[in-house]
Amino acid sequence: MTSLWTLQEEFSLALLDRTREAPAGLRTPSQQAERRFDVYRNNVFVSLIEALATRFPVCQALVGDEYFRAMTRVYIALSPPRSPLLMKYGDDFGDFIDTFPPARSVPYLSDMACLEAARTRAYHAADAKPLSIAALASLSSCAWSQTRVVLHPSVEIVRSPYPIVTIWEAHADPDGTQAIDGSVAEDALVIRPDLEVEIHRLPAGGAEFVSMLLHDSTFREAAGEAVGADPRFDLVANLAGLIMNRIIVGLSSEECRPVMRD
Repeated sequence: MTSLWTLQEEFSLALLDRTREAPAGLRTPSQQAERRFDVYRNNVFVSLIEALATRFPVCQALVGDEYFRAMTRVYIALSPPRSPLLMKYGDDFGDFIDTFPPARSVPYLSDMACLEAARTRAYHAADAKPLSIAALASLSSCAWSQTRVVLHPSVEIVRSPYPIVTIWEAHADPDGTQAIDGSVAEDALVIRPDLEVEIHRLPAGGAEFVSMLLHDSTFREAAGEAVGADPRFDLVANLAGLIMNRIIVGLSSEECRPVMRD
């Protein structure tokens, strides 16, 4: 007699593998276990495809519905959900696209998937209250070069050799007339300072600067790395971007008492 654990294992393996037959031991009132299992398996695939389509709408628009569904079927078979929370499903979709030969005709597709995955994570990130301009100004007499910053939990950086922010904006505003130069690299800042997720195009060196700040570097250290990565880096412009985007939730300096909130 097949144990319950063995039946569950066979059931889960066959559910997302169309080459497997229905697990032995299934019983239904109408004695059509295999047919019913096939219907259930198809419904699971359809549900997961819809979940991915909801999370990656621009990716779907870029390749079309039929192509997207065929691609996600392969992805689902190779990378089934590991969590019951479908909002997390697809975090590695961009990595999969990099290894999916038919997607090479759309070279920026994997980066777009990374951007859309980051957008979902930002939406579900923890809340944090940005520091006010007054709180930031109160530290003007301190040694800013030695100051470390705490950024909003939703902050993510997505780097790309392609204009992913421009492409995303074009799909967010289908009535726009923005021209897209495919040879221009763009780095995206993904944030949710309030209720809505925002995607901003980072200036030269901005991705390196913010990434260093996320790893507990001081402003001096982060600026040094950013200049090394891109000589066009403008510290004033990047600091202004952090303040205007309201993503600084805490500051600390060796010469200042830490400020974490208003």
